[in-house]
Amino acid sequence: MTRPDWRTPTVVLICGGLILALSLGIRHGFGLFLQPMSVDLGWGRETFAFALAVQNLLWGAAQPLTGMIADKHGAGRVIAAGAVLYVGGLALMALSQTGLELNLTAGVLIGLGLSGTSFSIVLGAVGRAFPAERRSMALGVAAAAGSFGQFAMLPLEQSLISGVGWLNALLILAAIAVLMAPLASALVEKRPPAASAVREQTIAEALREAFAHRGFLLLTSGFFVCGFQVVFIGVHLPAFLLDRGLAPETGMVALALIGLFNVVGTYVAGYLGGRLSKKYLLSTLYFGRSVVIVVFLLFPVTPVSVYLFSAAIGLLWLATVPLTNGLVAQIFGVKYMAMLGGFVFFSHQVGSFLGVWLGGFLFDRTGSYHLVWLIAIALGILATIAHLPIDERRVVARPHAAAG
Repeated sequence: MTRPDWRTPTVVLICGGLILALSLGIRHGFGLFLQPMSVDLGWGRETFAFALAVQNLLWGAAQPLTGMIADKHGAGRVIAAGAVLYVGGLALMALSQTGLELNLTAGVLIGLGLSGTSFSIVLGAVGRAFPAERRSMALGVAAAAGSFGQFAMLPLEQSLISGVGWLNALLILAAIAVLMAPLASALVEKRPPAASAVREQTIAEALREAFAHRGFLLLTSGFFVCGFQVVFIGVHLPAFLLDRGLAPETGMVALALIGLFNVVGTYVAGYLGGRLSKKYLLSTLYFGRSVVIVVFLLFPVTPVSVYLFSAAIGLLWLATVPLTNGLVAQIFGVKYMAMLGGFVFFSHQVGSFLGVWLGGFLFDRTGSYHLVWLIAIALGILATIAHLPIDERRVVARPHAAAG
């Protein structure tokens, strides 16, 4: 008699959500380290910003490959390997003394670690665990768990920096990140035997199908904007507020509020994604971001205006994730969801690279973030338009004759 598998869809969802909470929660607080590390080590802001830009770019570049491995061999092994790299990157980041060392640790190691422990891998496993009618909601819940981690980890990171210094704070975070490895065991997937009568679609065929689909290309370009906006804000907002004379705690509370309201936004997006057109929801989200940024810049920067901005932008923050991944699954199915989602996410990370790096680059040369805010607004309008022509219908797969 076969024992029932303990890895039920609910267990996959809970453990996947915890992995996202740790992975994204720790990463969300990196902006808090920008000023103390830069001051203590005598760096300009561009040095720290470039290392995080490398992290985001490498995270995205590795994501299609890690997604391909996860689709073929299961998400559990990929997550465990990613956790090891993430932990090593945090520990060695604490010991970095030069920009090159920071690029190799916070940039390369943590970037690779994130590619194995974040959305594309975890949501791919969650998407395969749930039937189509419950998939969008499950993706929303998992993304909301990652958002809660961003809310919960920020006060911890700020208190660690204030209490034991940034170096010891990074070492403690490395110890916390170890928890992702045992959680990965819940996402080890069993592969069903392939049908003998019909040959399954290959990876190459899936890629050709996706890149020939205009909607996939538009979705990919739209996610570039998401990366630019959220990483620029997530890394540079605390420093932006310090420049306006506000206390360091204001920046921490602002990022925590983004994480808190992000929980609501991602859950609601997942819920609505199962009932309404995902492309129209995405267009609405991107337009809303531009409006929120414009309103924030039009008024004096005070703690109240910052907290209102954080709450509003938090509702729109990662609400794009369950909708974007859900649209990939809706159009192309779930077999290669992590891989195809990885290519879309790579575009997100190219945007992240430019957002975080341009923030530091233009600030060091102009003394202001004003131009980067304007770029973020304009990109939001472009993303609003880009999603409208997407064809959301399922691609009709052509049967393949069995080999032999």
